[in-house]
Amino acid sequence: MEEQPDTDRSQDTVSSMIDFLAAKRAYPMFSRKGNIFFRKPANTLLSDEKAKEIIDQLKLKTGEDCRRIREIVKERLDQERTNRPIREWIKEERPREMLHRYGPSRLSLSKLLAIILRTGREGMSAEELGRSILNRFKTLRGIDSSPLSELCSIQGVGEAKAAQIKAALELGKRLYRERAERKRKISSAVDVITYVSEYYAPYLRDSTKEFFNIILLDSRNKPIDNIEISKGSITASVVDPKEIIREATMKSASAIILIHNHPSGEPDPSQDDIHITDQIVRACNLVGIKVLDHVIIGKDTDDYVSLLEKGLIR
Repeated sequence: MEEQPDTDRSQDTVSSMIDFLAAKRAYPMFSRKGNIFFRKPANTLLSDEKAKEIIDQLKLKTGEDCRRIREIVKERLDQERTNRPIREWIKEERPREMLHRYGPSRLSLSKLLAIILRTGREGMSAEELGRSILNRFKTLRGIDSSPLSELCSIQGVGEAKAAQIKAALELGKRLYRERAERKRKISSAVDVITYVSEYYAPYLRDSTKEFFNIILLDSRNKPIDNIEISKGSITASVVDPKEIIREATMKSASAIILIHNHPSGEPDPSQDDIHITDQIVRACNLVGIKVLDHVIIGKDTDDYVSLLEKGLIR
């Protein structure tokens, strides 16, 4: 049998040392005093003899040597992660364990999505699948506004995973609504804008259709209900003042706030908006119901227009 050349043996030794460091998640570091040591998880054992062997075999002498090996170890770990399920990762790298240890705010979006997805697909971990979803839609808002069918078109995302993602995003939007519902009183245009941004914006700002809603308030201007009046096309909604009055009187509302969105993203009121607002105000005045404001929602967080602030409601 032909003897293996020394260069091959040396390469095999280096490769085995890199594999060992990757398995231990240990990285060579260079101290200010010129000493080489290994940064590793607290529960990872690495004897002094093994550390010396690694330093000798990898010929680690300088800070640059250590940096180069750290990069190789990181690449090896990345390669392994794409081919191994998360349950086989080093415990400190698993998303759920990281959430327990560091809290959810410290996790990347791909790790948070991995917790929701739970599993990946063949050859791809849940975190890698989460990253591919983010690459496709760019933002959480992009994921939220996409239909289920588009989510399911990503390889590895079936109906169950798509439903899990949509459910998680819906929980986030309802958290905003809970905060809005705790508001005791609306007494200014600023209060109106704050309430609308928390209660309606997550639902309406990316809608492709125009919705017209009303907020019902009691005699102390405390919100008592939110009603959808109409859902229109991409250009307009149909609003009947009689239906608004009917909803308000059924709930014994003393005042209302009108809300609708502009799918175009431009919140400035059109002549139709001004006209229908005037119709509603005059109709409500006849039955003793006050229209406090009409707020139009655009695409982005700060895209709101108050017709009261513009002097278009008297």
